[in-house]
Amino acid sequence: MSTEDKTEQMRKVKDDVVDLTESPLYEYRQENGYLPVIGEGNHDADIMFIGEAPGKTEAETGRPFCGAAGNLLNKLLSHIDLDRDSVYITNVLKDRPPDNRDPKQKEIDVYVPFLRRQIRIIEPDVIATLGRFGMEFVEDEFGIDCGGTISQVHGDVFTIEEDDKEITFIPLFHPAVGLYDGSQRDTLKEDFVVLQDHVS
Repeated sequence: MSTEDKTEQMRKVKDDVVDLTESPLYEYRQENGYLPVIGEGNHDADIMFIGEAPGKTEAETGRPFCGAAGNLLNKLLSHIDLDRDSVYITNVLKDRPPDNRDPKQKEIDVYVPFLRRQIRIIEPDVIATLGRFGMEFVEDEFGIDCGGTISQVHGDVFTIEEDDKEITFIPLFHPAVGLYDGSQRDTLKEDFVVLQDHVS
């Protein structure tokens, strides 16, 4: 798929999410004047990051990972000499849940088809998930078992076989972990170094 075709397909994803009145989060979006957060970055990216759901700052701007956790993500990318513009960043949910609570299964079910479309458009060589919900999506979607919780398998490397293509999968902690617990910042850096080894 050409870059132009990818951009057009991603525009269709955005239009469909904007009009997603059946979402359990649509009314909350409208009431608060929030924007859906589709994703951002290079549509030809080798690496695709999948987070959990937009926060308040993200919903106000329509951009993923642009608040405090996003600033830390930018630093982690710089730590491994990756430019944010060279990757693609999205979330499982495209709308903010109230009070930044965990996504509910019925919400995940509504938004997962859009994430599937985004993966097909980007065709990443590497999928790096940020947090538990992204990891669980990849496990369910591609039929793999990481063999433990995010606390046990963060930074481990797995291989997904998809349509005669191998995709490297690396579950990572959500950057917010480093905001709540400063001692985890070194762990995040170490895991991103693992990621660096799998990015051309």
